Amino acid sequence: MNTIEEIEARREAILNEMRGIRSMERGTINEHYVKVRRKGKTEPVLRGPYYVISRRVEKRTVGYHLAAQELERARLDVQSHKRFKELCREYEELTERLGRLEREAPESSREKKLPRSRLKKTRK
Repeated sequence: MNTIEEIEARREAILNEMRGIRSMERGTINEHYVKVRRKGKTEPVLRGPYYVISRRVEKRTVGYHLAAQELERARLDVQSHKRFKELCREYEELTERLGRLEREAPESSREKKLPRSRLKKTRK
């Protein structure tokens, strides 16, 4: 993508893809196992897996347990959030490139705009 038009088209495509994301959740999904002692046994038995979604909020890690029926939806939401972050980074890079291209464009190809103060004076 080297032209201003190509960059603007890709930026618009990114925004459309972002609009299409209907649900997302920050964080990661982890499996947890719980050690349980059984009567008559000396070694604990692992129970699980139990799924937990967790993320950092300020300086703390917060999370909650997922029910079995929520697991697949949570995975899709976490994946959607990762995609959203990728799109944000790409949009940022394209906008920087667009700004550089517009600054480097020759004066004749840019639209000339009169200063606002001049427009007001000519209308009187």
